[in-house]
Amino acid sequence: MAGSPSTSDLPLPFGDPILAARMEAIKQLAQGLADRIAVLDRDRNVIYANEAAWTENAPSPDHARPAKCYEAFVQRQDPCSVCPALKVFESPVVSSVSCSTGGDGTACGMHQAFPLVTSQGETGSVLVLFKGRGGPWTGAPSIVSQASSESYDAHLGALIGRSPVMRQLFDMIRLVADSEATVLIQGESGTGKELVARTIHQLSDRSEHPFVVVDCGSLPESLLESELFGHVRGAFTGAVTARKGLFEEADGGTIFLDEIGDTSPAFQAKLLRVLQEGEIKPVGSSRGRKIDVRVVSATNKDLAELVKTKGFRQDLYYRLAVLPLSLPPLRDRREDIPLLIDHFVAASCARHRQPLRSVSPEVRRALTDSPWPGNVRELQHSIERAVVTTTGPELARSNLAAIGSAPAPTDLKRIARDAAGQAERLRILEALRQTEGNRAKAAKLLQISRANLYNKLRAYRLTTI
Repeated sequence: MAGSPSTSDLPLPFGDPILAARMEAIKQLAQGLADRIAVLDRDRNVIYANEAAWTENAPSPDHARPAKCYEAFVQRQDPCSVCPALKVFESPVVSSVSCSTGGDGTACGMHQAFPLVTSQGETGSVLVLFKGRGGPWTGAPSIVSQASSESYDAHLGALIGRSPVMRQLFDMIRLVADSEATVLIQGESGTGKELVARTIHQLSDRSEHPFVVVDCGSLPESLLESELFGHVRGAFTGAVTARKGLFEEADGGTIFLDEIGDTSPAFQAKLLRVLQEGEIKPVGSSRGRKIDVRVVSATNKDLAELVKTKGFRQDLYYRLAVLPLSLPPLRDRREDIPLLIDHFVAASCARHRQPLRSVSPEVRRALTDSPWPGNVRELQHSIERAVVTTTGPELARSNLAAIGSAPAPTDLKRIARDAAGQAERLRILEALRQTEGNRAKAAKLLQISRANLYNKLRAYRLTTI
């Protein structure tokens, strides 16, 4: 393109290592995209822009100083009166932005702005997505049909949501999927971090290759290294044969390291070496093996805080958090709860071979207003329990124990008692179904007296069955 500068010549004034790593990842994924992408600092300097971001009449940059965004994108001599992207520096959250006018009828077409945070937690620069010349920003191709705008808005792979925070997350997932950079997914337990990792894999060029999940928190330290990197015969007691590790199983694909914050400093050092050198060394072996694996990790902990307290290696954090994604808790996306309710009710009814249940407006409101400390996973399990325990065509409020309930118990005795009670209730309901509601036959099937069965029906509020 005439007059277009070489993006590789643009200055990258980043002394912060994590910010520099993120910039390199953005450069990798933005080159070749038809969508317009740029990175700005708080002084409106264009720190990076892909070829598509430059207009045909964009001036060649003066390398003595960075090009200003208003010069590069709308050919103005003076800055626009208001730049919505700069608000991200004041409030570092992902924002939908709209540059409708630069003050004299011009507009650069900003669409979204993402803060790029330094290792100190400050917003060092802003990644800006623009509307393309031929329409809005498209990003990488979606794995769902785009024929229906309603379906496209609410689904990305197995992820469901139409709230602003989820739409922003969907856009970022499409953006990072085409890169080879490591991705760190952060969010509370139950928010769907594994689903995000799977979606990134399915949208990437690695989708035809394995997606391997590793729960780092569930594996003891003594087994984690062998599970991930493999071992040779005789490496330790019980290693009677050589065994490939999960990194080799994922070769060509993606490995998802869940709960990475629960690993020890010793293991973190070995993982860092794998990321730096692109090879693994099986336990007991002196020779490395080259691998081609994209690493996506996840945690429900604040790794930046763990770095400050020496609980997590700073250099590994920089490697893992090249492209960080943050999943919102369910309480921050309540407008998505009705969509999730319908999805989980339909899926649960199909799984348990039951007719589709309806959900009354009262129950729907109560579910939407519930605090859901366990997030989407808790909502899913609550609906599944309700589907199994409801006998009528509509989900009853009494079957949704999570609505308005106290916080989940933490002591083992109460947890065990509640679990046993729930199991007994489900067994009674199953016996009544098998006997078509005949209580005498149900008591015989359960091997308890009829009087005992009646007491349990009253205790579990099943007397109307």
